[in-house]
Amino acid sequence: MRAWLARAYGGPGVLVAGELPVPRPRAGEVLIRVEASTVSAADRRIRAMDFPRGLGLVGRAVFGFRRPRRPVLGVEATGIVVAVGSAVERFRPGDAVIALCGARMGAHAEYLLLNERAAMVPRPSGMALETAAALAFGGTCARDYLRRGALHPGERMLVIGASGTVGSAVVQLAAAAGARVTGVSSAPNLDLVRSLGAEEVIDYTTKDILATGERFDIVADAVGALDFSRAQAILAEGGRYLAINGSVADMLARPRGSRRCIAGPAAERADDLAALVDLATAGRFRPLIDCILPFEAAVQAHARVDTGRKRGSVVLRLEEQGGTEE
Repeated sequence: MRAWLARAYGGPGVLVAGELPVPRPRAGEVLIRVEASTVSAADRRIRAMDFPRGLGLVGRAVFGFRRPRRPVLGVEATGIVVAVGSAVERFRPGDAVIALCGARMGAHAEYLLLNERAAMVPRPSGMALETAAALAFGGTCARDYLRRGALHPGERMLVIGASGTVGSAVVQLAAAAGARVTGVSSAPNLDLVRSLGAEEVIDYTTKDILATGERFDIVADAVGALDFSRAQAILAEGGRYLAINGSVADMLARPRGSRRCIAGPAAERADDLAALVDLATAGRFRPLIDCILPFEAAVQAHARVDTGRKRGSVVLRLEEQGGTEE
């Protein structure tokens, strides 16, 4: 099978197109023919071994100290189940699915092997491939952080990085839950952020969010612009700082009075993914798509993510090239 391989850490140029054997599902496993995936900020971070402060050693322990332990990146995908191992009950060959691979990765290949208990759900027949491919990573992360942050209707919420994959999902889900959302982005994206449900928008290039004098019940920082200490200036009493891209210091931060910091990896839950599918089908949630590129343009896709200027997800589309034989 075709796959993009990163056998060293670095820029997009470390990616090499290669061939790997098609995996064979064992007991409890599902083999998926990938139709579309994304190149996410998580892929960029792992490829470049560029983690928030204090997490570099942890990143190398998980993904490989000297070189990548898992050379095929890709944390989310949509495709067709082509084979299942024994004892699989939830899926069968021919099922269209949406899957979140998480740290297992592997979606930047023609075939993806996952345990049936992974965060994987059926794909509705009318859902566009690019929507399905981009649904899982940002949406499940947003749902997990909003749940941990205990968002209540009517609360004031600031979303930093509101036009990115995760930030745009936070804006939509928070607004739908009744929050009064202010989105932070650059000027070209302000109208987009408003269209997602933000009542107010801030252009971070012209306005210092720490100097406005405003206070928020929740600050969701999807890009690591602040830390818990600096966020004190804009957190209300009882406020929560969601350090979605947080450092070790954020993870270890103790509450300051009634204010607290929420950090750490987001949970990968099938029920969250199923809820997002329902919301998308009902027209109440849409993952942002920055661009759609062919599988062969993975290096270009990584370069786009590296700019830090993408609006939502960079999608890779795959064309079927044959069977599943090794």
